Formats: sequence, structure tokens, C-alpha cells
Amino acid sequence: MAANAPETAPVLSTPDTHIFEDPTPTVDTSSLPRLSNEQVALTYEIERTVKEIKEGRWKRIALQFPDRMLVDAPRVYEGLAKGLKSVRARSADGVDGPGGNAKADGEVAEKMLAMGINAEKHEEEERLFILADTSYGACCVDEVAAEHVDADVVVHYGRSCLSPPSRLPVIYVFTERELDLDPVISTFKQTYPEKDTKIILMADIPYSHHVPTLHARLCSDGYSQLFATGIVHNPSSLLPNRTIPAEADAAKDAISDYALFHISDPPPSLLLTLSSRVASTHIYPTDTPAPSATLASTSLALRRRYALLTSLSSASVFGILINTLSVKNYMHILAHVQAQIAAAGKKAYTFVVGKVNAAKVANFSEVGGWVVIGCWESSLIESKDFWRPLITPFELGIALQSDDSRVWTGRWEADFQNVLDEEESRPKKDNKGVEASTGLDEEATNGGEGADGEYDSEEESAPPEFDLRTGRYVSHSRPMRTTAPKTNHRSKSQIQDGKATPASSALMKRANGELTQIGGVVSPGAEFLREKRTWQGLGSDYRDEEENGVSGNAAKMEEGRSGIARGYVVGDEERIH
Repeated sequence: MAANAPETAPVLSTPDTHIFEDPTPTVDTSSLPRLSNEQVALTYEIERTVKEIKEGRWKRIALQFPDRMLVDAPRVYEGLAKGLKSVRARSADGVDGPGGNAKADGEVAEKMLAMGINAEKHEEEERLFILADTSYGACCVDEVAAEHVDADVVVHYGRSCLSPPSRLPVIYVFTERELDLDPVISTFKQTYPEKDTKIILMADIPYSHHVPTLHARLCSDGYSQLFATGIVHNPSSLLPNRTIPAEADAAKDAISDYALFHISDPPPSLLLTLSSRVASTHIYPTDTPAPSATLASTSLALRRRYALLTSLSSASVFGILINTLSVKNYMHILAHVQAQIAAAGKKAYTFVVGKVNAAKVANFSEVGGWVVIGCWESSLIESKDFWRPLITPFELGIALQSDDSRVWTGRWEADFQNVLDEEESRPKKDNKGVEASTGLDEEATNGGEGADGEYDSEEESAPPEFDLRTGRYVSHSRPMRTTAPKTNHRSKSQIQDGKATPASSALMKRANGELTQIGGVVSPGAEFLREKRTWQGLGSDYRDEEENGVSGNAAKMEEGRSGIARGYVVGDEERIH
């Protein structure tokens, strides 16, 4: 893997010939079958959606579609608008509509009429908004875009990761898909000829409504140890977002006795999660004319993930990519990740991004690895185009362990809520341990001094760490520490030539050169800016000329144009342009 890694960051400038090209991949909707009006009403569950909107008494409704379903968005909008209008008309006539109480509404209307108020005139109609472009992944509820239109509720269409939202209520419409069960049953019998085998029936969300029927037909054929999963909104479950067998509630290891039969290709994060929880996983594809169940193998993917996180054990700078602002508790996992990195003596920079791509993260060459905070599906990013590895919060905990304590058991977690729950279940540490978990340890905070105020050189004599990615030793993989010895525990400055010099501006001369410090702590970001950044901001080019003895080339500040576009003046001129 080290041989294939690029030695320099990729060139990010756009060629002039491509300047007007849109790099966003487009979805070919012309090949998608056009649904009839009746199919649209059934697929997008217009009636149920109208009923839930009326029951919730929401007035501003955001409709979130994935790209492949945008072709049906106007017709869904029209169907919902007609349905809501029809319900309002029936309520005004005293007829019960979905989610409404005609009798109570009628009494309110009579009181308003008695007071001289026209109820129909003052009744606020529902407003619908189509969210065409999601801020993050299509599987997550886009609360950011919904809040731009001040929505009261989001109707999410298509498959979903079912991660709990942080603010807005959500109506999920899974857009159920058709499936011929006869070939599924035939393939199932070929895969599991023994009818007393413990098997879990599971399907991707758009096909989950077929699981009860499939379970009933297989049980009638003699299968006695089947468990049909149901949808629950719990990514932290042993089977993410699915119910589990009764014996697994008492003992989590009981689920390892089951084989799993999954309809439709699952996301990679689900496969890695299930790899250590069930005995085996067979996948029945739904996009081939003659499907057959194949045994899922995750050993290669798990080895690759382990290689990525071990290569980051010597990284000194981590970037934290916040890839969601809608998933509940994302701020808690951010604080947890920051505390972990700080406790390891390393530096972290936090970035909020939309859709992650290689060009975005390659802008920050000083970052040695990235931690993605997103939903349990989008946190796993597999791509060779990225210059630095991208890992999950669970993998970060393994990467920060020392080589002698790191153990890879094959277990893999996708949902960061499990990481938070494990942290809370651990026994509380003493005061020193608590301080270490929230930042630098006591010794590093005191500038490397021991308990008696003397300088402790243990950090200085620490052996270098071996970087598996480059094949070299790294002596400064833990930069967040003070480097200058202090003669007095209470002193915040160094004594040089009889004068006190603030520690924040001092450079400590070491064998490998000077290290840039901020506030007395080595700063890898500042070091990278000082030595390797070719452009350091506006005016940096003029500063270089002044240092080389060249002056007078800088442009003078002049007053620019003012006013509005239809009439503005330049400088002191009175002429109107």
C-alpha cells in the first residue's frame, strides 16, 4: 500500500479548457420507467403522508428527494397539494378527514363566526417545498436545507440510514419496490438445504415489506428456525435498524449462531458491521435478471481498514470532517474525538464539509489523516483518490493505541453512538486521568516538569515511532507538548542573557532544526505554514520582495468605485458612469 501512495498532494487547479464544466455527476433519468398517477400515489404513499401532516398540524413541509427520484417530485408535490386541499374542504363541510376532527373543528368555526371572524379566510394553508439538492448524503435527513425554508417537518423519500435527527420531525416514505418472491424462495432453498438452520431474513429498506410474506411462505415449506426482521429506528442495534431475535436480548453472542439472508446489496458499512456478529451473510441481488445468492466476504475490506488505521498511528495532525449537522449527538462525538486526539498529544483541526471529495481534503497537506463524523453509512469512505486516509471515530480509537496494546479482533462499529456508550460504560478515572482525557496530561501542561519542579527529560528521550506508510521513523508524531525546560514551576518565561523572554515566542533548537511554537506548545500547523506553504496570505509576495532588498513594486491603495451599478463614480471624479 505504501508503494502506491502519492508522494505529493494532487494539483487542484482547474485547466482553462474545463473551467465551465460542471464536475457534479448527473443522473440519467431518461432510462427510468415513468410511473402512472396511480403508481405515484402508491409508491410515494400520498394518502398516508397527507394524513400524518394533518395529524401533526404542520404548515410548512419540506419534501426531500434523492437525485434519481427528482423526476417524480412535481407530481408528488401536486398529489400532496390536492390531498391537503381536499382534506381542508371536507373539514369545512363537517366531514371527518385524515387526522382531523370535523365536529371539534366545526365548533371552533361556529365560535369564530359568532365573533365575526371568517374561519376559512384566516385558516392557514399548508406550503410545500421541494429540496432538490441535499447538503450531505441522500440517506440522511437534510435539516440544514429544511431550515432555510423554515420547515416544520421533513418528508424523506427513498432509502434512509434512519439516523435520529437532531431537531425536526420526519415522515419517512421508503418508496417500496416490487419483488418477485418465487425466485427468491428457490434461491433460498438452494442456499440453505437444511431446514433447521437458524437464519435471519433481512432486506434493504425499500424491499423490507416483502420480509413477512417471505417468512410465512418459507415456514409453510418446513423451515423452523427463521427470524423475520422488522424496521426500527436504531442504528446502534445488533442488526442496525432492525429487530433482533429474542435470545439476543439476553446475550448478544446468541446472534452469532444465525446465518443472515439479505435481499438487495447492503451498504459496505452494514457488511463490515455484520461480519463479526453473524455466522455468515448471503446476498440476494435485485438488479440482475437471473440472481443467485452469493456469500459476502469482508476479510479483504477489513484488512484494508486495519492497514489504514495502523498507518495513522504515527500521524501528528488529524483533520476532523463533520459530514453531518442533522444526526443527533454529533456534537458529543466531536468533543469525544477532540479529547482523544489531544490526550494522545496530537493536534486536530475541525472542518465542516458537505459532500466529501478528494479535492476538498487535499487542500490541507499538513493533515496526516481524517476522521469522518457522519451517519453510520456515510462515515465509511473507501477511495484510492484521497491523498490521506479517512477513518471513522471507532477506528480512531484503535489507531491512537500503542503498538503493544493495539489488538485487532475483526470487530467493526459503524454507528458512533456505540462509541459514546462504550466510553460512558468504562470505569471513571482519577483526577489525573480525567484531565488527560480532556487535553494534555499534567506533565505536558507543566512544560515537562516533574512533581518537584525539575524538568523531566523522559519526553525528550522517547524513541521515535515507525511509520508503516512511509517506512521511516518519525520523531515528532506527538507534537502537542512543550519543549523548553523551565527552571521555575511558576515561571511562564525563559531567561536568556539576563532578560525574560515569553515562552510563546521562543524557538527551541533541536537536532532536526527549529520547531515553531504557539503559547509554548509545538504547533505542527504553524510549522507547516512557515516551511512548506508556498502562499501564506495576502501581502506575502511583497514581504518576500522586501526581504530580498526589492521595494517599491507594491501597488498603492486607491479609492475604488462606489454607488450602485446604474450610476457610480470613480474616486474624486464627479463624472457618472
